[in-house]
Amino acid sequence: MPSRIDELDARILTALRDEPRIGVLGLARRLGVARGTVTARLDKLQARGVVTGFGPEIDPAQLGFPVLAFVFLEIVQGRLDDAVIDLRGVPEVLEAHSVTGARDLLCRVVARDNGHLQDVINRMVRHPAVRRSTSYISMSRQIAYRDTPLVREAAGD
Repeated sequence: MPSRIDELDARILTALRDEPRIGVLGLARRLGVARGTVTARLDKLQARGVVTGFGPEIDPAQLGFPVLAFVFLEIVQGRLDDAVIDLRGVPEVLEAHSVTGARDLLCRVVARDNGHLQDVINRMVRHPAVRRSTSYISMSRQIAYRDTPLVREAAGD
């Protein structure tokens, strides 16, 4: 069971979300704590798997992939691993989740246009482990990916 974060952890995470390039010294100054405290807390948050990276956030639309779709895949019983290995070779598949319900995988997919999306889906279903697909094109994003409210909730705010 993951342990909860405290108020200082939440402040560190929120400050890093607000200004990812701040650096440890700037973060320590902003929060009014010692640099070593920030470093130790970040190390612990990484070791626990709470912080998983410090890379830049990339907007696929600005890379030339403005179409976002969610593709459900039905997989032949017992062939999930085979299908996932094949999907890893499709760069437009940004992530895939095993799900409950009528389908087995939910994939977040990007494409240059609708024709390209069709090509991507065709590549996704080419593997014999994939039985069928159902796709939904995102018209507009109503809530962008966010985790700051969750960080505050986890800290008990």
